[in-house]
Amino acid sequence: MKIVSQIKEPVNHEMELFEEKFREAMSSKVALLNRITYYIVNRKGKQMRPMFVFLTAKMLNNGEVNERTYRGASVIELIHTATLVHDDVVDESNKRRGFFSINALWKNKIAVLVGDYLLSKGLLLSIDNEDFDLLKIISVAVREMSEGELLQIEKARRLDITEDVYYNIIRQKTATLIAACCSLGACSVQPESPSVETFRRFGELCGMAFQIKDDLFDYGEDKIGKPTGIDIKEQKMTLPLIHTLNTCSKADKKWLINSVKNHNKDKKRVKEVIAFVRNNGGLDYAVQKMLYFKGEALKILATYPESAYRDSLELMVNYVVDRKK
Repeated sequence: MKIVSQIKEPVNHEMELFEEKFREAMSSKVALLNRITYYIVNRKGKQMRPMFVFLTAKMLNNGEVNERTYRGASVIELIHTATLVHDDVVDESNKRRGFFSINALWKNKIAVLVGDYLLSKGLLLSIDNEDFDLLKIISVAVREMSEGELLQIEKARRLDITEDVYYNIIRQKTATLIAACCSLGACSVQPESPSVETFRRFGELCGMAFQIKDDLFDYGEDKIGKPTGIDIKEQKMTLPLIHTLNTCSKADKKWLINSVKNHNKDKKRVKEVIAFVRNNGGLDYAVQKMLYFKGEALKILATYPESAYRDSLELMVNYVVDRKK
């Protein structure tokens, strides 16, 4: 059985029901909007975020979920989809998961409006059902994601990112959404309980490990895969590069910064940077940090009784760092 199917197994029923509810949540009286949202729904990814919501809720609530859990999962997916649609406009990206992006097919103006529509649908789903506690969790996540993106843009211009700033960026940009999934799951079944904060932290740790794993792909999987150098071309400061900059000689640091700033389109130079980062322990250091975040997430799960849901969450944490793409 594929690992993702294995993770999903204890929540298969909920995920099927969720898909129906999610389609409903997206519907509109405008034909163009329905055509676009139909396109989005049929090109969904692995749907890890709703899985986090359902697994957390079922683990904490003796295998039971409620309508609030479904609404929490729908809200997070609506907001997440809205941010992806907007991201593709910002990044001028024509592809998303191998398919054409919304802006590629319907142009930027429509893509921005569709993103706004999805965002408002998500917020209204919470307001109409008076899920104000769930709304607060998701609103904090949206604010943090925007701040994280802007902080990264600001720092990329100067290439002066410290390790702490980097953690701050990935916590806000990536980890905050997974943290919101887990705290929404907890809050849907145990509102105002300590579990809401515990699982926010659990999701945050998973998200940190997830992003560092993504950073490592740029240098080639397990030190043998094909390096891509895309982050370097885009002047993105990731953990392997930051660590190398902080530990190499002044002359090497000058060469590295100059390479990333002024020669990031030169394939040969990018390859040299990748080799330098690999040979100077940048990858090993990032792997070590990724495993630290994974270990901390697993420690939280270990404090809960054994169940199929806990097993799936453990699998999910391991999958985050073991995945091949």
